[in-house]
Amino acid sequence: MANAAVNALNSLLRGTRIEDHEEALKLANGAIQAARASSGAGEQLATAQHTKVVALLKLDRFDDALRAVAEGGDALATRCVLERAYALYKTGELAEAETLLKADERLSSSSSSISISRALKHVAAQVAYRAEKFGRVASLYGELSEGGGNGENDDITGEALDLRINTLATAAQVSWLEPTAAGARSNADVGRRQDLETFETAYNAGSALLAGGDAARASVLLRRAQQLCEASEELSDDDKRAELLPILVQQAYALTRLGRHGDAAALHRGLGQLIDVDEGATKAVAQINNVVVGADDSNNTETNPYAVQAKMAAIGSPPSAGSDRLFGHQARVMRHNQLALELQCFKFKGVQTRTARQLKKQVLDSDLDLASLVDLGLFHAAAKAGMQTGNEALRRLQPLLEDRPGDVGLLLTTLQLHLRQNKNPAAAVGLLEAFFAHCETPCVRFAPGLVALAVALYRLQGRHGAVRTELAAAVAHWQLSTTDAPASLLRAAGVELLRSPDPADQAVAATAFGQLHAADPTDRVAVAGLVAAAATTSPSSALSDHHRQLAASLTPVDKLVQGVDVDRLLQGGVAVLAPAATATAPAAAAAAAAAKKRSRDADETAANTPLAKKAKTPATLSRQARKLQAKDAATFDAAKTPDAERWLPLRDRSSYRPPKGKKGGRRRGADAATMQGGVVREEETLALAGGAGSVKVEKASVLGPGGNSAAKKRKKGKK
Repeated sequence: MANAAVNALNSLLRGTRIEDHEEALKLANGAIQAARASSGAGEQLATAQHTKVVALLKLDRFDDALRAVAEGGDALATRCVLERAYALYKTGELAEAETLLKADERLSSSSSSISISRALKHVAAQVAYRAEKFGRVASLYGELSEGGGNGENDDITGEALDLRINTLATAAQVSWLEPTAAGARSNADVGRRQDLETFETAYNAGSALLAGGDAARASVLLRRAQQLCEASEELSDDDKRAELLPILVQQAYALTRLGRHGDAAALHRGLGQLIDVDEGATKAVAQINNVVVGADDSNNTETNPYAVQAKMAAIGSPPSAGSDRLFGHQARVMRHNQLALELQCFKFKGVQTRTARQLKKQVLDSDLDLASLVDLGLFHAAAKAGMQTGNEALRRLQPLLEDRPGDVGLLLTTLQLHLRQNKNPAAAVGLLEAFFAHCETPCVRFAPGLVALAVALYRLQGRHGAVRTELAAAVAHWQLSTTDAPASLLRAAGVELLRSPDPADQAVAATAFGQLHAADPTDRVAVAGLVAAAATTSPSSALSDHHRQLAASLTPVDKLVQGVDVDRLLQGGVAVLAPAATATAPAAAAAAAAAKKRSRDADETAANTPLAKKAKTPATLSRQARKLQAKDAATFDAAKTPDAERWLPLRDRSSYRPPKGKKGGRRRGADAATMQGGVVREEETLALAGGAGSVKVEKASVLGPGGNSAAKKRKKGKK
């Protein structure tokens, strides 16, 4: 009986293609019961259990599939590595799925089991994509694309299309994380004609272009994706609605980037039925964007932060577990919106408490997320300052910076206040260098953003040596790091260090360009920098064949300057840092001699002139002085002899005559004491009693017996 049931299942599986997975699950359960009832049916039991696991996966019962594998023991677990990894991926257990795949040798094996190895690589790429390890994803899809024409792989239906779709999706995610990552989009060859044939490729290509800032081309591709999805005959109505929702949400976002907010609002208003179909992250994104655009509110109450916060609370939180959850950059935007709304509602205490708790959790976490750490520090600083700016904000944040010297977000906020409010780059540089000196985490110390900030501040102060030292140290750190070096940092460091006359800096520049070229051989900047660094450090005869090939791949200089009229450019004017000297050698020598003569004459005049003072510029003169200066210049006569007493004050000149009348009399009386021959007051020194010292007093005039002056004539009294 048992053998008959198992044989019936095997013949059924070999001869038919069951589309009803419920029927397959029922047959598998019957075969399992029959195999367990008989002895010696181990292989038949394993086959039936494997069939059950696959049927459960087809029915999206991933938890049940994992339980079925666990019930089957180690033998079934070893046989169902692919199925277990896929079920773990769908349930969000990414770390466990990644560990399981790494332990399987078939993932990197080139043995006869090619189809199993490729299937494991597909699942491993999906796990890495969901874990946001996009470098690993690109590597796996590159291996799959290179090995797509080997033997039995030619019969794999649609694998090339799936690889193209997933490669474009990876390029889009890399572009969202780093909008300037043109290398990811160029590697995927985003926007080619073949991408317009299916709605998946059109959607992913449009998303990659939108992340890179090309909203116009992205809008065209997204409209094409919508048309292809609506016209598809392979999708059911429910599948079409599920696929159209992310396309339309992305299209509305592209319209807002183009400034067409009315069209975006109208598009959001038409998403009502589509939103009800989805229950995952896409629905949350659509509802939040709908609130932000204000499409569902005709009274414009979305400008009221309290009303917006109430709408956000009604939407609820998106799923945080499973494979259908927000990516890291989407979760950051959601957190930004929530904290910004609370700050606008003056909930400073709540923001401080929550961000402080999350900051403590981030610091204790071994897997440090620098972007989240910076965001939390910024919002915590804003709440601590009470949304104040200027010196008041600095006064509140200074004690906090002393308590938390490793808070990057707080540091950046303080630096911005110093630069924007107080115009004090020296204080900003001091704070940044103090942070660098006490930072114990190398990945934070040499983060591209902090290195770029230090370079900008050093350039603002003209410290080019410090710029090169900082960039060289950053390149050395990332060269030894286990993670991929940021391309933007390597490119900036290579260009700057290549200008240095120091051979050590040029060697570091060659290393940076070498890393860029290894990561992306099509990067023209990396190729040009590698050739320039090799030409600088080595003579032309010592260049390797590799460098010669790289140099030959570059556009020749003659072709670059072909058709450029240099003479016409010079006649039209060329912007330079300093005016170029166009005089001939004799003229330049004569000009230099004349300048020396003028300087010597000026020195002699200043030495022979009494009361010589430093010449004042027109900017330092008062308005009245400038008027007098202009008047004197207008009435100046070169033939007239200058007044010899023009350096003396007006009253000391021989031509001075005091004014007449009462005004002149008062002035003469006030000046009598200071004029030669005036009244002389006699003084005498009197000793104080008790030896307390002495004091000078005015000597009294001689008086007569009656108290009147003896010189006066006595008046006769009446008898």
